[in-house]
Amino acid sequence: MRRNQFALTRKDLGCIRVPIREIEIPAKRNLFPNNVLTHDREHFRSSYAGSPPWDIGKPQPAFEAAADQVVGSVLDAGCGTGEHTLFFAARGHAVTGFDFLEEPIAAARRKAAARSLIVKFLVEDALKLHEWTERFDNVLDSGLFHVFSDVDRIRYVRGLVTVLDPGARLFLLCFSDATPGTEGPRRVSQSELRHAFADGWEIESLEPVRLEIRPEYRQQGAFSGEDPRGWFLIARRLA
Repeated sequence: MRRNQFALTRKDLGCIRVPIREIEIPAKRNLFPNNVLTHDREHFRSSYAGSPPWDIGKPQPAFEAAADQVVGSVLDAGCGTGEHTLFFAARGHAVTGFDFLEEPIAAARRKAAARSLIVKFLVEDALKLHEWTERFDNVLDSGLFHVFSDVDRIRYVRGLVTVLDPGARLFLLCFSDATPGTEGPRRVSQSELRHAFADGWEIESLEPVRLEIRPEYRQQGAFSGEDPRGWFLIARRLA
């Protein structure tokens, strides 16, 4: 049979080079690094250059629901841009908020000025709470505990004992192991929380909740398009 002079053989096809950019299938964008830890300052600094998923412009619903249980002075640990700090300041509490980055603290100070609220905002490291001399009636933790390694969790909880008077309370919101996948911070199980606060604490409540994130992150498919599942713990420091 006569071969068509314009037909291409397998050998010919093997010599054709197609630019990769024309056939490449884009991978799904990873909106969050996996298992972000506290020492990853550059990740958090980069997040605050835009609008972080956790910076929703209001308090997390779990803290709003528990607001009447907060009595006395308040320390907001890892306060970010200060929504929880300002929420409790507006309710009449003496509140101090701190974060380990200057960028969110600067934003928090601007918010306080815009709302005519008197709040102390500091740039401090949560793993150095054992060095503090000031004491508080309450500590708020919205999404801080879950960024620590196992070793740093122990340091952090010891620091909480330092800054809380006996009988004072901790209000803690963190990711739950019921959130599927590894996107975002470490997942925390109920047993891990109970173990972390087993000595010198009374756990008054530990309830499953949702951590609200910015809607644009849900729309982009973060956490399967849902608010992540979390735990809300209320614990009292024993004498």
